[in-house]
Amino acid sequence: MKPLTKQLLPLFIAGIAILGFKEAAAQRPAINTGNYRTAIGMRVGHTSGLTIKHFMGNGNAIEGIIGVWPSAFSITGMYQWHVAAPSAPGLKWYYGIGAHATFYNDRYYYYREGRRGYWYRYYRYQEGGAGIGIDGTLGLEYKIPPIPFALSFDIKPYVEFTTHNHVFMAFDPGLGIKFTF
Repeated sequence: MKPLTKQLLPLFIAGIAILGFKEAAAQRPAINTGNYRTAIGMRVGHTSGLTIKHFMGNGNAIEGIIGVWPSAFSITGMYQWHVAAPSAPGLKWYYGIGAHATFYNDRYYYYREGRRGYWYRYYRYQEGGAGIGIDGTLGLEYKIPPIPFALSFDIKPYVEFTTHNHVFMAFDPGLGIKFTF
């Protein structure tokens, strides 16, 4: 049986692509001002994965991130406020708040050697679980005016509570590149 992340990843990619193409077909061509309505791309950092951002008006946006790890995946939703930098067209500061859910299946391997190397034992332990958390974000994004791409750098600190009674906190800096339309 395939891990859950390998089964669901193609479904998430197809859904995001369909939503993006539908939105792109409904829009008029934009004047090249450095602004955009929707973007789809990748984020690389502690939470790496696919991202989609949609502006709702007045500089407010929602962003979704599907994070992928070797034995886990996460779904993050963020509400963001964007503020234009006064002297640089296309450059915006943003900050926001959100939440995430994480699903994981960890495997631990142990190796033990006996006396004088006469016997060996391998142990394998597997545990699965889930977590929910609260996220914040603070970042800088630059929409490249002549081409439909935006580059971003952000810090996404979070606190996560897991089903195994663990609490994780991380700073989570990341770089992003998005196709805008």
